[in-house]
Amino acid sequence: MADSPVFREAVIDLAALTSNVAHLREVVGTEHVMAVVKANAYGHGAVECARAALAGGADWLGVADVTEALQLRRAGIDAPVLAWLHDPGIDFGPSIEAGIDLGISSIAHLDAVAEARRASVAAGRQQGPAFVQLKLETGLSRNGISEPEWAAVFARAAELEGAGDVRVRGIFSHVSNASPDDDAAAVEAFTRGLDAAEAAGLSPELRHLAASAAALRIPEARFNLVRFGIAIYGLSPFEDASSADLGLTPVMTLRGRVAAVRRVPAGTGVSYDYTYRTTSESTLALVPLGYAEGIPRHASSRAPVRIGEKTFTISGRVAMDQFVVDVGDAAVQVGDEVVLFGDPVTGAPSAADWAAAADTINYEIVTRIGARVRRTYPEPS
Repeated sequence: MADSPVFREAVIDLAALTSNVAHLREVVGTEHVMAVVKANAYGHGAVECARAALAGGADWLGVADVTEALQLRRAGIDAPVLAWLHDPGIDFGPSIEAGIDLGISSIAHLDAVAEARRASVAAGRQQGPAFVQLKLETGLSRNGISEPEWAAVFARAAELEGAGDVRVRGIFSHVSNASPDDDAAAVEAFTRGLDAAEAAGLSPELRHLAASAAALRIPEARFNLVRFGIAIYGLSPFEDASSADLGLTPVMTLRGRVAAVRRVPAGTGVSYDYTYRTTSESTLALVPLGYAEGIPRHASSRAPVRIGEKTFTISGRVAMDQFVVDVGDAAVQVGDEVVLFGDPVTGAPSAADWAAAADTINYEIVTRIGARVRRTYPEPS
């Protein structure tokens, strides 16, 4: 990249994120698009990425828990936000008062929200209803209302709507991406749930089942809102399609600088356990990123890095704070830029390359990048 890197740096291209959202919105054509910015926007920075996603046309934001939602509110972001995973003892009051939509997976959740809303009204901090979205279990076996419970939960929700305590703004679920048949079954189950909700007197304005993978490949799963997570960060949710294949630009470039170099003879052991030894006289470059930064130790001796115009492979164990690269006879110097992953169009390795090296998925590679890595947000050139 044009600017000199800092010691450890994740460069976040917000213009690329905005463009990705605009492109995805055009591809799916749904009335609504939710940008999922949970887990610090998959490691990219929640507040900054939320703003960039809204600029690209997203009209909803999604997070896992209310702490994440309230962070967005404190930053001055007033767009609609849905939070769907809750501590069993949570006080829903602050979220209701902040206008957060709450994902509901049980009658207990519904009653807790209604009680918190009434307390906020009594204290003069709330006037209207609490907004909720009912999460249905359609085959993923995680949180969500199971089909035998639908009738009771829908009836209770309708009762609380009639009392003015809640407004059921949406009904949602998730697919497993396990197989076409499994996903088709989830679509069918979700449709049954929507019909049952309507029969109970509910009329949610939002109906959403699809995240990135289903939104792109299962049109019948789109309904009137899709939730885009990994795709807005420019990464593919598929093993058989790259970011470029999907018209996306990776948003994060992870880079650092060579901290030390040394010339060593053949047979020199490198890093812990000497799982790597040089085969000839060679130069070793030290890179100051390790598993404390989220660099997967499983990628030892497997993952690619770019130094200058050449791509090398990590040599030996990834340690807590650093790893070593055998660069052979390449003219590498202290201070040279090292790119771990970024946009392959630039010649950088990809997050998918790192995922393959660590036997994981690209979601984990970017999300796990730690707090010692400085996030920077360059202005568009």
